[in-house]
Amino acid sequence: MTRHTRPAPRALTAIAALAAAAFGAPLAAQEPLAVEPQYRTFVPKENPNEDGIDYSIWTEAMKNLVVSMGPSLREGAGRPDPSFGSRRQYGHVSRYRLEGSRVMFSFLDDKVIDSFTEYRRDLEATANKVDIQKLSRNEQLAYWINLHNVAVVEQIAKQWPVRQPREMEVDGVKLDEAKFITVEGVALSPRDIREKIVYPNWRDPKVIYGFWRGEIGGPSIQREAFNAENVARLLEKGASEFVNSLRGTEKSGDTLEVSELYKEAAPFYFPDFENDLRAHLRKYARPEVIAILDDTTATRASIREWDIADLAGGVREPTYQNIQNAQGQQVSFRIPQSMARLLAQREQKFQKIIREGRTGTITFSNLSLPGEEGEEEDGEVK
Repeated sequence: MTRHTRPAPRALTAIAALAAAAFGAPLAAQEPLAVEPQYRTFVPKENPNEDGIDYSIWTEAMKNLVVSMGPSLREGAGRPDPSFGSRRQYGHVSRYRLEGSRVMFSFLDDKVIDSFTEYRRDLEATANKVDIQKLSRNEQLAYWINLHNVAVVEQIAKQWPVRQPREMEVDGVKLDEAKFITVEGVALSPRDIREKIVYPNWRDPKVIYGFWRGEIGGPSIQREAFNAENVARLLEKGASEFVNSLRGTEKSGDTLEVSELYKEAAPFYFPDFENDLRAHLRKYARPEVIAILDDTTATRASIREWDIADLAGGVREPTYQNIQNAQGQQVSFRIPQSMARLLAQREQKFQKIIREGRTGTITFSNLSLPGEEGEEEDGEVK
């Protein structure tokens, strides 16, 4: 298979210095929805070739910048105490703060942030060298998910600190609607990639779990880039994590409360919202969520959490605290008190998982931050 790539930006390859597989079956080609004229050029073609795109540099970046908070315990986190010596509440206060994953935006310097822009432009330019529409369907899907997520990471990194990414603007337009991405001469927004290209042409609803919004309330960003071999596996992983989390499903009396993201995707995947969504959730639900599905008769898309999915809560806290390594030794690097508190709560959560002998995906609690040695493992194991 031909692998198309170019030398990665040096700043991007240096991201590793900031922090000291199963193969999925191809997603089935189903009858696509009608596509608006300006986006028809992106409809997958028949008789795909064997070309591919190498995203290994994005995997390297994500392994060192993304922190997994581990599987949901379906227990809302209580409101934390204010930072020491202040009545102000820094950091994350969301009841979902111990779910999903976090990007370490607060540790990025200008050179690394610029490299995100360079890499996004590299991916755009790839479409001028490779016939994207002639790639295998999994290869195409990986391209669109990676381009979308690289672009969102880039823009949040450029404007950080920010509390809620949905309030960000690019040239006066809200981030999700801003057409700052250009592929084959067509200007696209993150929403265009999802709703004008992927959703109409990939009819399996699990694709919604590949797209990162920068918000705690959305699907997790993965610690590896998508590619033709892992796209099905990563989407299954993202679907299982989200469906079984509090930010995905909750029970309120006789009502199944679900994420607002499902209502957004309903025109494409859940036209009969009540029945179609419940059938979808049941595919990934674990016993506790299955019980909720069985014990409720109504469905309401009402769960939301728009706070940024980073470690610092989108603010620069003026107070700092020394941290210890896994051996309990003091290290010289200091982090904000609110971040230290969040990481301590993360550790307590993992200890509870171990004590209760929960099965499934185990997330190791060893976490490297800038100034420490890098992780040798990807932090997760089946």
